[in-house]
Amino acid sequence: MDCWSSSLTVDEEFEKLVLRMNPPRVTVDNTSSRTATLIKVDSANKRGSLLEVVQILTDLNLIITRAYISSDGEWFMDVFHVTDQHGDKLSEEDVAERIQQSMGPRARSFRSLRRSVGVQAAVEHTTIELTGRDRPGLLSEVFAVLTDLKCNVVAAEVWTHNSRMASVVYITDEATGLAIDNPDRLAKIKQLLLYVLKGDRDKWSANTAVSVGSTHKERRLHQMMYADRDYDIDNADCRTTSDRRKLLVTVENCADKRYTVVNLRCPDRPKLLFDTVCTLTDMQYVVYHGTVIAEGPDAYQEYYIRHVDGCPINSEAERQRVIHCLVAAIRRRTSEGIRLELCSEDRVGLLSDATRIFRENGLSVTRAEVSTRGSQALNVFYVTDASGNPVKSETIEAVRKEIGLTILQVKEDDVYSKSPSQESGRFSLGNLFRSRSEKLLYNLGLIKSSSY
Repeated sequence: MDCWSSSLTVDEEFEKLVLRMNPPRVTVDNTSSRTATLIKVDSANKRGSLLEVVQILTDLNLIITRAYISSDGEWFMDVFHVTDQHGDKLSEEDVAERIQQSMGPRARSFRSLRRSVGVQAAVEHTTIELTGRDRPGLLSEVFAVLTDLKCNVVAAEVWTHNSRMASVVYITDEATGLAIDNPDRLAKIKQLLLYVLKGDRDKWSANTAVSVGSTHKERRLHQMMYADRDYDIDNADCRTTSDRRKLLVTVENCADKRYTVVNLRCPDRPKLLFDTVCTLTDMQYVVYHGTVIAEGPDAYQEYYIRHVDGCPINSEAERQRVIHCLVAAIRRRTSEGIRLELCSEDRVGLLSDATRIFRENGLSVTRAEVSTRGSQALNVFYVTDASGNPVKSETIEAVRKEIGLTILQVKEDDVYSKSPSQESGRFSLGNLFRSRSEKLLYNLGLIKSSSY
């Protein structure tokens, strides 16, 4: 074992010891706010604490409308205003216990980001990771290969952004319903999928690797696309002036306190906070203080950050990279196209058949969520035409008739397509945050001001 691995093991064991001595304390307050439940988390601070809590709240399908973050020193103190998916306060009495148990000491997985195709066997399924250049029909080809190899897709998530595609697919053996762990068979699956990913235009960036350990699916997608440099501005997709105004990210240094201040404003959507915190964490930044407001059509976030080495951002190139990476993280999950829901009795080859029909009718899948509950397949696809433009209604109806009118439904997805409120030309994002966050920082003794 090298010195880095030895040091990492010692650090992990020390963190576990600290957590056992100072277990996280979670309190749920249903009285302080009329509109939301307040979840307060106090814990010994460790790297990744904020992402861990946000990830837990997101996985519980909670909507975070406000958040106040403070993790300076050895202690982590956060307050989250949350509702359920219907905008109501929480009624579950065990939510605090569930969060507290999720935050307990546990092994953490450190995985290389330099992976394009990975296969990992778990108890219930085998996980396949894919990244490559996106093109119309790619998903159809992937599912067709898996069907030909007698693999059943039980779940999957696919993101596309900036002409790149990342996917995490869970498969089982068609005959046994169990995970596939035969090395020769896994090697064949990887080889054929790699051939599909490379196509005629992506020979330089498609690689194969066997992944180890397990990780959070959506976080893994962020890691894969970040490693694939989908944020690279040289290849960024064109956006209108109106679109750029809707999404604003600024990065400035607070010299007197040696922080870098990140301000973000964009249309609100589910899991936005997870996406931004995940990106800052994976870029090796620590959030010391933050304020999040997402109570209307727009979301506002402000973070006081430093690199893990304790330094603020000290170059224009790094400042621009943070901006580009945050913009990419927000857009990866922003769904473009018409939402189609495919619900039917699950069977081997269902996804291969459906995506083949999409391809034959000129549809391109921009995002997909595949899941199986019992014997039912519950699949969501966002589709455009091959050029990325809206699909004509007659094309959608033709596809529905071929797949089945009762099986494939067109759904509105309002939560991902909110229009931002009209702002005056003098709107100042910095002033909006400063009025809230400076008060918080003043109360914590981090800044001096005669205003409070």
